[in-house]
Amino acid sequence: MALRPHALLPRRYDHRRVLATTVDAWGRALWLICPDAELRPRSYGSPDPCPRTLPYDALLVTDDGGTIRERTLRGLDLRVVHLDALPNGRLVVEGYGGGDDRNARVYGMDGRRRGAFAMGRAVEFLMADRQHHVWSAYFDEGVYVDPVSAPGLVRWDSGGNRLWGYAPEQGVEYIDTVYALNVDDGVAWANYYPTFPLIEVRTDGAVRLRGTPVVAPRGMAVHGDHVTMLGGDRQPDRLHLCRLTDTEALPVEEACLTLPNGAPLKGYARPVGRGRHLYLHGSSPRQWYVLRA
Repeated sequence: MALRPHALLPRRYDHRRVLATTVDAWGRALWLICPDAELRPRSYGSPDPCPRTLPYDALLVTDDGGTIRERTLRGLDLRVVHLDALPNGRLVVEGYGGGDDRNARVYGMDGRRRGAFAMGRAVEFLMADRQHHVWSAYFDEGVYVDPVSAPGLVRWDSGGNRLWGYAPEQGVEYIDTVYALNVDDGVAWANYYPTFPLIEVRTDGAVRLRGTPVVAPRGMAVHGDHVTMLGGDRQPDRLHLCRLTDTEALPVEEACLTLPNGAPLKGYARPVGRGRHLYLHGSSPRQWYVLRA
């Protein structure tokens, strides 16, 4: 099975660094670009693009079905790691370096800051839906040391007010690290270490836990009574189609995911799951691909 091209950052931005990128709940690709950024080495992985000074102005580039739009965000005081679009033209960003524990910002349509709140440490995923819900998922470096991050999966309203945090039933493992997250309107699906169950969390308060046959998936797409998981079992290009019952995700078939030209799918960043769509990019954040499950 092959990915399809979804969005490509135009070449006129090639000389600028991409701080963060995602595909939002409307299927639009977002890139946050800093005109004055440099690559800084990390303790692991490739160098990280960082603004040279704080605060700074950043350019938000949006690809909406081939239509490119720009917006300037004024006075950013974070080294942004995650971003997502909110209803009414707003934007939420998360990062570090702001001088206190309020590591999330909400920006208005005019590109100016409308609020700030503490989202917690070690955010692995930040995703919003079209109904004013924001979901944050965490890895172990936050779960064990930060009370905000401790649930592993948290839901906020679009103003930064905490509405819900995961609390497993007795006998069920707590979240150590969320490996895969899918957010659709009014529902989030997560898979987490150490036991890798599939959690279905609805904004009406309903929570369901299912056993899965896949260990450590990288991403997933949910479609009706089926879920397609990508990666896991040390096979990053393997797709696992499973049928959902009340208690389990039962394996149906497997396939190999490739690039659009049939080339092998090698390294890629954390995928973005939006309902039945799974978006991912490789070493370059400029090209997004999509799998429609």
